[in-house]
Amino acid sequence: MSGFYEPAWLFALLLLPVLAGVYWYITRKKKQEAIAFSRIAFVKSALGDARKSKRAHILFIVALAVIGLLVIGLADPHIPLEQTKEGTNVILVLDISGSMQASDYQPTRIEAAKTAAEQLVRSLDPKDSVGVITFQSGATTAAYLSQDKDRVIEKIAAIQPSSGETAIGDGLALGVDMAQSVPNKKSVIILLSDGVNNAGVITPDEAVALAKSAGIPVFTVGLGTTTPTILGYDWLGNPQYTQLDEKTLQSIADQTGGKYFKSVDDKTLKEVYSGLSSDIVHEKEDTSIKDYFIAAALVLLYLEFWLRYGRGRIIQ
Repeated sequence: MSGFYEPAWLFALLLLPVLAGVYWYITRKKKQEAIAFSRIAFVKSALGDARKSKRAHILFIVALAVIGLLVIGLADPHIPLEQTKEGTNVILVLDISGSMQASDYQPTRIEAAKTAAEQLVRSLDPKDSVGVITFQSGATTAAYLSQDKDRVIEKIAAIQPSSGETAIGDGLALGVDMAQSVPNKKSVIILLSDGVNNAGVITPDEAVALAKSAGIPVFTVGLGTTTPTILGYDWLGNPQYTQLDEKTLQSIADQTGGKYFKSVDDKTLKEVYSGLSSDIVHEKEDTSIKDYFIAAALVLLYLEFWLRYGRGRIIQ
């Protein structure tokens, strides 16, 4: 929360009007003494000292500004700035079910998804941590949360497709669990699937409830083509087509505050993942700006010294 972390120092600012009052009193008293000394002398001094008096006022104001800036700096002001210390947890949840072996993406759907995921990881902020979950008939962790992007990319490259079904709910739930393993840190989940949830022990609705309760936005990517893709044939020789459940993926994104993207080929898939890096919003955190106030005070202090004693001095 923005504000002053050492507010007690602000009471010292009350000294500024006191000092200003003392300065005004002393200046007024000197003028009265000059008048009492000699009317003629006063006129001469008034003509000769008017500029000096004005210059003295400027120096006094600069001195007050130095004190004020130092006091505010000591009070340690904080303002919300884009997060730079902790980064964001980015959890990739990838479908590796049997349909991801389809070759309508080059060379296959799973390989295109891995390439796009690697591209996303490379585009993230160095402070961001990345974790990878894979799911088919169940879900498992492929890479634990880490800021070591090269290691995560190695883990992604090692992912292999399976012949299992599609457990979207299990994959999302495990992604939420990974995000919550590091508390008090902004997290987002990016879930990619090309199928319909037909396996697992946790339904997509139950997984969405977990994500909503944890405040984790889920960005979903639907992987498919503009025309039906044959995955194989059944024992009677009938073609088996891949199916993309866009309705479920759209619902997951809408309910959690994320976005849904549809990919129709390996090119658009890369474009989707490339754009996702800009959708990952980093939290703002309170950052101390006391150094700026102290630096400004030192600059004014140097100015005051130069006006008094330097080549540009204003008091002879």
